[in-house]
Amino acid sequence: MTREDIVRPENLIYRRTPVLTDAVMHYCPGCGHGLIHRLIAEVVEEMGIQGQTLAVAPVGCSVLAYNYFDIDCAEAAHGRAPALATAMKRLRPDRFVFTYQGDGDLAAIGTGETIHACNRGENITMIFVNNGIYGMTGGQMAPTTLEGMKTSTSPYGRDVAEMGNPLKITELLAQLDGTYYVTRQAVYTPALVRKCKKAIRNAFEYQKLGKGTSFVEIVSNCNSGWKMPPVKANQWLEEHMLKKFPLGDLKCSE
Repeated sequence: MTREDIVRPENLIYRRTPVLTDAVMHYCPGCGHGLIHRLIAEVVEEMGIQGQTLAVAPVGCSVLAYNYFDIDCAEAAHGRAPALATAMKRLRPDRFVFTYQGDGDLAAIGTGETIHACNRGENITMIFVNNGIYGMTGGQMAPTTLEGMKTSTSPYGRDVAEMGNPLKITELLAQLDGTYYVTRQAVYTPALVRKCKKAIRNAFEYQKLGKGTSFVEIVSNCNSGWKMPPVKANQWLEEHMLKKFPLGDLKCSE
């Protein structure tokens, strides 16, 4: 078989989507961010909307997301991505607008922005990566940190009596009239990757139809913050994170 035979479309098994740049990603080995970036990029490519898509990057591990997507991307102040996305979508309603945020950005400093954008039913897509910790800034406790989970600011484990309960913000947002589609997915197995991609595609399709806010939570790991190798981190995620944050659609208003 020649090289020309291998690269024929009918023989192609996988290729890098052109919606991702050639920049080398800075994420830790085994982190879910890179895979989630790829899924978003593939959806944008498959829908043929690369030139019509606007992204909002957060503060956190994915602060450099604008380096990896070959689309127009703006950087938001910490927690303010929904407000910036609201302005972008209202000014350019013909564009597909999405935010990409972690739990510290979306569910801590950005809680107010998140809730009110969703309550207004802004016609945007929000991608929420929940790894239960502040990954970039030193592994501090986040709103989604599990009870008993050790972090740099809860070295003896999260004490609910002192620190409150883990925040299930996705369940909260599903109760708001402005949200149309709310789902929780994961990407630590091939089957879950396929389901997650379908959920992201659904969110963009609903935005195309002007349905209101679509919110996709993706439960992921944080190998460095959790102090675990990737395989063990995925096992821990399945055994512990999913008990508090079960996967599946929480709301679909069809």
